[in-house]
Amino acid sequence: MRVAFMGSPDFAVPALQAIHNAGHDIAAVYCQPARPAGRGQAVRRCPVHVVADHLGLTVRTPARLRSDPEAQSAFAALNLDAAVVAAYGLILPPAMLQTPNRGCLNIHASLLPRWRGAAPIQAAVLAGDLETGITVMQMEAGLDTGPMLLRQSVAITPDTTTAKLHETLAAIGAKLILLALTASPPPVPQREADATYAPKLSREDGRIVWSNPAERIDRQIRAFDPWPGTFTTFGGNLLKILAGKPTDGSGAPGTVLDTALTVACGSHAIRLTRVQFPGRAALDADAFLRGNPVPPGTVLGQ
Repeated sequence: MRVAFMGSPDFAVPALQAIHNAGHDIAAVYCQPARPAGRGQAVRRCPVHVVADHLGLTVRTPARLRSDPEAQSAFAALNLDAAVVAAYGLILPPAMLQTPNRGCLNIHASLLPRWRGAAPIQAAVLAGDLETGITVMQMEAGLDTGPMLLRQSVAITPDTTTAKLHETLAAIGAKLILLALTASPPPVPQREADATYAPKLSREDGRIVWSNPAERIDRQIRAFDPWPGTFTTFGGNLLKILAGKPTDGSGAPGTVLDTALTVACGSHAIRLTRVQFPGRAALDADAFLRGNPVPPGTVLGQ
C-alpha cells in the first residue's frame, strides 16, 4: 500500500518502523522541522526525522499546512492509498484529509472518546483511570472525533507512569496500524456524550499544590513523568519530585513530618522517594537528605 507517514516524537517511531518493515510503500514522511533544543540550543531533528533518514525515506518538514497551498498540492501529488498520523503536531486541513483513497488514519493514545486532545496519556493517569489504550480512527475535521477502527486497552496500576505507558502504547499503536491498513475494519462512530478532553500541558501544571489529597499528588507525579515533571520549592530553590508514595500522616499541607521526607497533604501524606535539584543528579531520598538536611517542620512550597 502506498502511504505517507506523519509523526514527530518518539511515540510515532515504532509505527513508522513497523510500516516500513511490513513492506508498505512510504511515499513521504512528514514531521516537525528541526529546532533548537537542550542547554546548548543546538538544532536537532525530531525522532521520526532521524529514523526516516536512517531508513532512506523522503522527509518533508513544512512549518504549516492549513495556509500553505503548495504543501497541500505536493501532498495530493503523492497519489496515496492512505496517510498514517501519529502525534504529528500540525492540523491537517480538510482537503488533505480527503486526498488519500482511504483517508487519513490516526493512532491516538487513549480509548476514544475519552481523552481527546493533546495529552491523553497524562490525563488518564492524572484522573485515576483504571485503563487507557490505543484507538486507531479515521480522521475528520473535528478534534479526534472521527469514527474508530480499532482499539486495545491497557491497565493503569498504582505504579503506572506516563513514561511506562508511553512505550507500551507506542508498541500497540504500531501493531494496530498494520492491522488497520490490511484488514479495513468497519468504522464505529464515537459517542459524543462520553467525550472528555486532555488539554496541552505547560510546565506550570507540574507545580505541586500540597493542599491536594496525597492520592492526587501521587497521580500527578506519575502522570507528569517525564514531562512536564512535578516540582515544589525548598529553601528558595526549585526541587523536582521524581517519585513518591502515599502514606499515613497529617499536618499542615506542605509540612515535612519526619526525617524520611514525608510531607503532609490536604489529606494523608506522601513520602518523597526520589528528588532532584535542577542541573544536579537525581537522588533517592536518603542520599539527598545526607547532603541536604530537611528537618521536620520544614514547609515546602514557600
